[in-house]
Order: sequence, then C-alpha cells, then structure tokens
Amino acid sequence: MAPTRRQPPPGARPETLPVQAEIGHMPLAARMRPAGLDEVEGQGDLIGERGALRRMVERGRLVSMVLWGPPGVGKTTLARLLSEAVDAPMDVLSATSSGVKDVRAIVARARDWTERGGGSTVLFIDEIHRFNKAQQDALLPHVEEGVVTLIGATTENPYFEVNSALLSRLRVFRLELLSDDDLGSIVDRALADERGLEGRVELAADAREHLIAISAGDARAVLNILESAASMAGAEDESVTGPVSPSLDDIETAAQQRVLAYDRAGDGHYGTVSAFIKSVRGNDPDAALYWLATMVAAGEDPKFIARRLIISASEDVGNADPRGLQIAVAAAQALDWVGLPEAQYALAQATVYLATAPKSNRSGQAYWEAVADVRQHGSLPVPKHLQNAAHRRMRHHGIGVGYKVPHDYDGADVEQQYLPDELADRRYYEPTEEGWEARIKDRMDALAEARGRGVRRKRR
Repeated sequence: MAPTRRQPPPGARPETLPVQAEIGHMPLAARMRPAGLDEVEGQGDLIGERGALRRMVERGRLVSMVLWGPPGVGKTTLARLLSEAVDAPMDVLSATSSGVKDVRAIVARARDWTERGGGSTVLFIDEIHRFNKAQQDALLPHVEEGVVTLIGATTENPYFEVNSALLSRLRVFRLELLSDDDLGSIVDRALADERGLEGRVELAADAREHLIAISAGDARAVLNILESAASMAGAEDESVTGPVSPSLDDIETAAQQRVLAYDRAGDGHYGTVSAFIKSVRGNDPDAALYWLATMVAAGEDPKFIARRLIISASEDVGNADPRGLQIAVAAAQALDWVGLPEAQYALAQATVYLATAPKSNRSGQAYWEAVADVRQHGSLPVPKHLQNAAHRRMRHHGIGVGYKVPHDYDGADVEQQYLPDELADRRYYEPTEEGWEARIKDRMDALAEARGRGVRRKRR
C-alpha cells in the first residue's frame, strides 16, 4: 500500500509549525497562530471565497509561489495552512541559515516520498530573497519537475530579489498590511481564546485603540505588545483575582516606541519615499510633511531625503519656480553643516516650499525628447557656422562662417539655426503657464514673433 500523508518514510516527516497552546512557554503570537484558513484575518483577495489561494485549496493542489508582503501579515502561517489544507508534507528552511546542501537533502527526501507513492512536498523558504543566485538555481529543476512545491516568503520585492529563471516558475501573491479591523479581531480573539489570555485581561477602548494604532498593520507586533503590557499589568501574578486592565502607559511602555512599518532596505523604504515625492508633486504639504516625518523617525538616511528633494525641485517644480532648486540644495548644505536633529527644520522648509510651489516638468520632458532623438539619429554633424574656427584658415572650409553673435543684435537675439540640419525645426521645450515659466513662455513667444517679423536689427 502506498504511503500516505500520515505515514511518511523514515526521516521524511516534515517540520510543522505548532499552533495549539499545549506548550505553555510559547509567546502569545505563536499560540494564536490561526489553526485554519477561516481564522486568518485580512488577505480576502487571496483566501476569500473567490481568492486564488482558496481556489487552489478547493482543487487540492498548490502551485509554486512567492508570498510577498510586510512583516507580521501571516506569510509563514499561510504557507503552513495551505500545505495542511491540501494534505501535503512540508519542509521548512530559513534562507538566512540554510544552503544548497540543505536544499538537496530535502529534495532527496521529497523524491523518495514521491517514488513511494506520495505527492509533492511543500518546501517553505523564509526570507527567500536572501538565497544567492546559486542557491536559487539549485531549486530550478526540482520546482520544474514538481518534486517540491516551493513556497517562498519575502518582505522584499521579488521582481528585483528573485532571479528571473526561478521567478518565471512561480506565482507571486502580494499580502497587504492588516487593517485596524483585522488587528482588532486578532486582539479580541487573543483576549478571549483559551490559547491566548483566556479572559484574564481586559482592554479599555482607548487602550485597545492605541494598541492597534501603534502596531501599524502587523499582527505579530500587536500580540507581542499586548502580551508585554498584560504582563506589566499583572496578568501573570497568581495572587491577582479577576482580569487585569493594561493602561495606555502600559501599552506605550510595552511598545517602547511606535512600530514603524518601514525597512530602509525594503518596500517600506521605497513605498514611503514614493508617497513623499508624490505628495510634493501633488501640492499637498501636509501629506509631504507626514511622510518626511515617517522617514526621519524610521532612521532613513537624511542625505537620501535631501537628494530626493533636489531631484523633485528639478523634475516636478522646474522652471515654474527656479528658486525651488536653490532651496533644496540649501537644505542639503544645511544638513551637511548642522546635521540632525536641527537640519529637520531645513528639510521641512524645503519640503513645504516645493509642495506649495507652482509645478512644471517641461524641462525634463524636453530633455528626454532630445535624448530620444540622439538615440534615433546618433551624433549628428554640428552645423558649420556653429563650429569653432580655431585657426583662421579653417574658415576657407566654411567652418565658423556665417555665425551671428546674438549680442550684436537688438534684444540679444537673431534668427539662425542651432540644431543639426535633420532636426532644424524640432522644438523640445514648451513652457507652461505656471509661475515663473509663464514669463519664460512670454519671452520666447515675443522672440519668435519678432523673428517672424524680421525686426531684429544689427547694432551700429
């Protein structure tokens, strides 16, 4: 008789993640891991009635995948629940402490299991982005063959951190931060459940609200803070009768500081700076200041913030307010001279200035249109009249002949061709009607009109 999930061959029994409360020393977050998909909070798009993962479970077959999302949203738990739901054995590796040798050992057991009549083994790799290319390549043939069903978990963007050959064999599922309602359900279950605090702890409405707010969508954080606050309030003191009520101060002390959903090397970093720049671009100084404060509080490199402000000053404000670039550069200089925390004033000043300044991206657009022509046409010849006749005899070849010095004409302007012959009529820069750029537009229009009337006269 072929072996079953309950009778794996010797040495092949997979590691499993405990979810019950028999082990009293387990942290609250471990004790409260969902025992089934129906206990999972959030991720309705994936495990709801019409979710892609739910449909896989109903079909009884998983595909290899990457679970991508911030910490504390249930990636590891979801991997375990999926494997249990389809009755597949599961092996667990951490990319921070495992290598190719470990992968080969698991694959050997998985192959033996299938040869004895078993199905595909789920190989769960936490922090899969930490596997180097050789380690990831070692997985390829076994994922392709179906000996293992790979489930990788990562907080980093897999499209950048997982090599393309392996990624092409995986489906990527994005897990989102949990909502306040999701965290509220998790807290309420932990307070009442026999695996959790079993009614020994009560939370006042303001303490509950604060706990959820500082946890920033992280289920592990909310349970760790709750457990610590409950301990400080005396929940573990056998002499205390009746439920204890952690105070706001207990919650704040347990958290030490607000839990910031931000990783300087990961998606929190890129997502927050994106929100920062888009708020500046969108003329919202309040939002821009909030994201600035988030980055500073999370320990972001302030020079990185200053560089982003300088880029935004040219990319988004441009010639609508040329002073924006000056102020952004000045803020960067202030940061060099005085450092944090004092330089926060300069960063805030530059942020507010750029967010409230008139906007134009026409300079950048014009530049990239010019780049496109360079790529299409190559390096076109400089018109002879613009070339420098370094030696007077070069003029016999037409070099430098016919160039008109604009300063010799009224308005310091004269009609002549400056672009290569193939692009003589090309116009890249089209000023807007915003801020200072409106004055630039007026001047350019006036010059064009004067050239058209032929009124530019040579000075005597």
